[in-house]
Amino acid sequence: MYKLIISVGLLNSLFSTNDTEISNKIKLASTIDNIQDMKEWILEDINAGIIDSTYAINYINILNESEHLLINYYKQNTNK
Repeated sequence: MYKLIISVGLLNSLFSTNDTEISNKIKLASTIDNIQDMKEWILEDINAGIIDSTYAINYINILNESEHLLINYYKQNTNK
């Protein structure tokens, strides 16, 4: 009986934390995808002459840094 209670408790904790972990992974992946989309839009705006390349490069650098930070955060928190 004791082993059954422990097993049920472990399974319950795995499933309850798993939903949260999956949700957080999806949110992080979506955020990274949004950043990548924004970088593409900025490059299209440069090519179309909509935005000055000096500003655009600054925006892309900031987005690259943000993307890098999120990817590192994702890697650190999925290796646990």
